[in-house]
Amino acid sequence: MNGKRHLIEFTVALLAYGLLMTLALVALNNGWVQGGTRTVVGLAPMVACIGIWWAVVRHLRRSGPEEARIQLVAIGFAFVGTALLTFTYGFLEVAGFPRLSMFFVWPLMVLLWVLGHVIARQLAGPEAVEAVDDED
Repeated sequence: MNGKRHLIEFTVALLAYGLLMTLALVALNNGWVQGGTRTVVGLAPMVACIGIWWAVVRHLRRSGPEEARIQLVAIGFAFVGTALLTFTYGFLEVAGFPRLSMFFVWPLMVLLWVLGHVIARQLAGPEAVEAVDDED
């Protein structure tokens, strides 16, 4: 039940983000807003990101010990992996590589979180995975 509730909350927040991002980009690219309002409209999708953050934190708070352990490994994997890759590329930029947008950081972190989750479940073993599935 916990997993399904989390999935619903996360999906609703993600859909809200997609909608706000689309509306903001359309408004900004078509010149519908001017001056300081452009900043407000440009930041509007971040309201939905707060919803994503809220859904993830609620899921972690409601998780049982096995799921919490797997998530801790996955988040640690994503945190350290993102730090290594972004710092490495930062030094490459000093060496002449093209600058990348900050928009690449979050998708990289999510990718590493998913990869870390898969690895953590493999390392935890079948008994732990069954315990996590029973928690849901």
